[in-house]
Amino acid sequence: MHESGGPGWRITMDTSGPMLIALYLRDVAGLDGAGKPLLSHAAPKVRHADHSHLTSDVGGIHALKTEWEAWWEKLVKTYPDPALELAPPSFKAFGNSPALQRVLQAHFGSALGWATDRIDEYAKIEAEREANGVTGVLNEMVEDRLLEVGRSSRDFDLTIIELPLNEPRAWYLEPSTMIMSHKLLSEPDVFRSYVQPVVEILA
Repeated sequence: MHESGGPGWRITMDTSGPMLIALYLRDVAGLDGAGKPLLSHAAPKVRHADHSHLTSDVGGIHALKTEWEAWWEKLVKTYPDPALELAPPSFKAFGNSPALQRVLQAHFGSALGWATDRIDEYAKIEAEREANGVTGVLNEMVEDRLLEVGRSSRDFDLTIIELPLNEPRAWYLEPSTMIMSHKLLSEPDVFRSYVQPVVEILA
């Protein structure tokens, strides 16, 4: 996790294991258009599998999408807590989401392996950032804003959740959360174009 801060303000950047597993399951189940915000596909690409046979007697793909979206909404709201316990093999916490529970049971091993690889990659990216100082752009954006308005910062705490997404962009979730591609910071101008407007709202 990276943290930047000053008097009254803090910006944190990190990833999320449960969200990575949720992304994998979304893509393996082919739930295009699921969730708010509508995120791009995961990278590297997750191969889609047909789940109609697995979910047909518990509401089918429509139920799976609804259950996944409810889980995703909880993950975003409770971040960095996992919302529901991911406890194989039965995944009892998902008892009220039988379609999602079955997909978890079928794919948890591969989802966990995929998520672990992404967390390892993220740790390397973080180490490189700390070594070359690119996260300094966060302080620069806040300082630029405060110089512009001629006052000290309002108190704010901005949480940036980085995920391996194939589209280099970010999504702002009011009041103080952003989800973004984990490679966006490697393009400082693009990164700034997404984060600066949010800093201007909060600071």
